[in-house]
Amino acid sequence: MAPPLLTLKNIHLTFGGHPLLTGAEMTVAPGDRICLVGRNGSGKSTLLKIAAGLIAPDKGERFAHPNAVIRYLSQEPDFSAYPTTLAYVEAGLKPLDPQYLAYTMLADFGMTGEEDPSRLSGGEARRVALARELVCKPDVLLLDEPTNHLDLPAILWLEDALKSFRGALVLVSHDRRFLEALSNTTVWIDRGVARRTSQGFSFFEEWRDAVLEEEETNWHKLDRKIARENEWMHGGVTGRRKRNVRRVAELRAMREEKRNKREVQGNVNLQASEGGLSGRLVFEANGVSKSFGARAIVSDLSLRVLRGDRLGVIGPNGAGKTTLLKLLTGTLDPDEGTVRLGTNLELVTLDQRRDELNPEWTVAHAMTGGRGDQVIINGQARHVASYMKDFLFTSEQTRSPLRVLSGGERARVMLARALAKPSNVLVLDEPTNDLDLETLDLLQELLAAYPGTVILVSHDRDFLDRVVTSVIAAEGDGRWVEYPGGYSDMLAQRGADLARGGGAKRDKPAEASAQLIAQPIQPGAATAKRKLSFKDKHALETLPNTIAGLEADIAKMEATLADPELFSKEPSKYRATTQMLAECQAKLASAEERWLELEVASGST
Repeated sequence: MAPPLLTLKNIHLTFGGHPLLTGAEMTVAPGDRICLVGRNGSGKSTLLKIAAGLIAPDKGERFAHPNAVIRYLSQEPDFSAYPTTLAYVEAGLKPLDPQYLAYTMLADFGMTGEEDPSRLSGGEARRVALARELVCKPDVLLLDEPTNHLDLPAILWLEDALKSFRGALVLVSHDRRFLEALSNTTVWIDRGVARRTSQGFSFFEEWRDAVLEEEETNWHKLDRKIARENEWMHGGVTGRRKRNVRRVAELRAMREEKRNKREVQGNVNLQASEGGLSGRLVFEANGVSKSFGARAIVSDLSLRVLRGDRLGVIGPNGAGKTTLLKLLTGTLDPDEGTVRLGTNLELVTLDQRRDELNPEWTVAHAMTGGRGDQVIINGQARHVASYMKDFLFTSEQTRSPLRVLSGGERARVMLARALAKPSNVLVLDEPTNDLDLETLDLLQELLAAYPGTVILVSHDRDFLDRVVTSVIAAEGDGRWVEYPGGYSDMLAQRGADLARGGGAKRDKPAEASAQLIAQPIQPGAATAKRKLSFKDKHALETLPNTIAGLEADIAKMEATLADPELFSKEPSKYRATTQMLAECQAKLASAEERWLELEVASGST
């Protein structure tokens, strides 16, 4: 058995006067695919930072194999010290790595390397950060919410790339489908302790419920035992002195264990303030078109949204989802066509960017808008501290500034602010970002019971399947098509996933980055044995020479790029050679896969 690459043992950490981790442990071995799950604020991101060596625990040991390369993707990477995206990714290379690897990796993510990091969108920033951590082919990759701000094509591409990644993975994510596809081990952070099962996320909820049920049974047994010992104490101590001393000490220990019991964190109490009943028609678009310059965002769209509909909006970043929402809600005028709004609409929007939150506001100020200490929910006044408890905030956090909150806690603040406003139409832009799985389940139940209309922009496939009644998807060139049902229903009707239809530069097959993400060829996917045509026989005979020629060309280009002064002296030659190298690597991967397919089909293997 191979030795572990990373070990955390008996980790203790106190944050803000409260114990966050109390004896947490985790071992990462070669081949592990660990999903790290737990409630918001349970310490998932903190444990990941301790694993990365960025935070020192108050107590406990961290051991990393001396030859292991460990890389960590944070939720909010810092680009401030880098003038370009290429410089940022190059900083992630190992000392002897050639610089062209950074350029090639960025090209695979649809970036040129010349972008200003300060002007990146959320999705672009996430792709650049991922490129930096992947470029050195680490032995252990620690990913904290890697799918946040990525569009569906990029999530599908990343999922495929990580499936073929040869190193060990530790993932923190709210995306159920992503965790189910990539994990073979689950570590559950619960009340400061890490519990582990050698099963992927698909089995997590069943396992968690069994653990909690067994724990409740054990606590019940302890209560009964304490009651019996209390009766013995009150009945008078008799018998031998040594035995009495032992029983009294045991009773004291049981009482201490009972006092130190950490209860399971409760669930968020989600309740939306309901407005008046809207008209049956909410939005109606007839022949709507909108362009910016020569680029069509919406082209000849006709759509009707009725009261009670749950409409999911999906598409790649930049497809125009925000523009579509503005057209439907009447905040942006179309170039052609008309949009009719229904009557008595009370619309509330949840913005994923959280720009409206001032980091210096306190939690109470954010909840009330700075107007006293009362929140009005469904016409009834509630004290802000009471309302905060519904979203799992303690009374001590009332005066805490927002800048000290975790990403999940800030997401709950945004959710609390949106749900406090009376509404009969909810427009939710990526509401699942940073929320824990239990809160996602409750949000799903809230939206199912919500009497009004919901328009949901999301890249979370599982959440879309659970919530929406129809999906409108970007098909390219300004075309939007509505499909009944959820995301899976859209795939069945469309016959392909969104990544195939988007045509985005970054969505090309993963073979272009075969040497960077170490994607192996899958013989099991080859075609069945069959009689080869003349053309196939000729290809089978000539492909080895083609592969050898491509390998020779790649070796020459790599030797050219190995010159450390090439980029500064001849930047145009550097870029041209890098581009040619990427093309040759893609051709080589394709030729190797084609040769293997023909070899298996001919029955030669």
